[in-house]
Amino acid sequence: MPSMRETLDATGLLCPLPVLKLRKRLKPLNSGDEIDVLTDDPAAVIDVPHFCTEAGHILVHSDADGDVARWRVRKG
Repeated sequence: MPSMRETLDATGLLCPLPVLKLRKRLKPLNSGDEIDVLTDDPAAVIDVPHFCTEAGHILVHSDADGDVARWRVRKG
């Protein structure tokens, strides 16, 4: 179970800003902490999972509500 969870609203931002902001927000968190990310950039469907894989984080969950995608990322 994560010790804390934050939310990052990256709606309105285009590639690569959602991933850059996610990286910055993850940096001070402890391993196992989670962050919920909201995006509306179509490129995030590729960028967020790729970032998680490359950086060693875990994509816990993703879904979409209209144009807004929700991602839950656990810091690796």
